[in-house]
Amino acid sequence: MTARRVLLIEDEPNIIEAIRFILSRDGWRVDTHSDGETALAAIRTRAPDLVILDVMLPNRSGYDILHDLRRDAATKALPVLMLTARGQKKDRDLAEKLGVSRFMTKPFSNSEILSTVRELVG
Repeated sequence: MTARRVLLIEDEPNIIEAIRFILSRDGWRVDTHSDGETALAAIRTRAPDLVILDVMLPNRSGYDILHDLRRDAATKALPVLMLTARGQKKDRDLAEKLGVSRFMTKPFSNSEILSTVRELVG
């Protein structure tokens, strides 16, 4: 069986390393990308089983990226876990309106991220 693939779109190095460590240890293959402008191309090229998407990215927001993913037939059903430091209700509501699979606020626990990723990919 090939390793399941996660594409982590995040620009904060500490969070990238933490998530990469947690998921790699569990057998996931973790690719990373940190620029909002080229995130859609990275998703199409790498064809991950799951995208972990930060809201605040350089050049383009996670909300814009999620909106485009859900409008494209090829990525409409792709599981997306959105991460944000801004966990207000309006942020969560917007993400849900745009079709997010799951919404998680920073800081998160290692076990929370791992269980959510496993649940979303099954």
